[in-house]
Amino acid sequence: MEPELSESDPSLSANKRTVLAYVDGFRTGDHEAILSLLTDDVTWEMPGDFSIVGKAAFDREIENEAFTGRPTLTVIRLVEEGDVVVLLGTVRARFADGGELDGIFSDYFHFRDGRIRRIESYQVDNR
Repeated sequence: MEPELSESDPSLSANKRTVLAYVDGFRTGDHEAILSLLTDDVTWEMPGDFSIVGKAAFDREIENEAFTGRPTLTVIRLVEEGDVVVLLGTVRARFADGGELDGIFSDYFHFRDGRIRRIESYQVDNR
């Protein structure tokens, strides 16, 4: 298995480092770190599940009440083309009702002026 990518890796593009910093912010629950990476008009969509607009709505979603604790996120691959970085990864998290999420996801990060302006998330639960 390949070692985890690091946002301090100088061989990565600035946008890929930003995506890794975003993931790390979710791992640690660091709202300020995550929000600093976003445009003010950021949108986040998970088709069929939710769509949010703006930093305030995004901030509320960082620690969704449906979950407890911090997620375990693993980055499998990052692919970049133009102003879009695609992340393929896995997630494990505990639901507040005692269940568990064990999934694979793909997030599409769209950038503007070095900040994330749009995220499209697709997820499959492995249960």
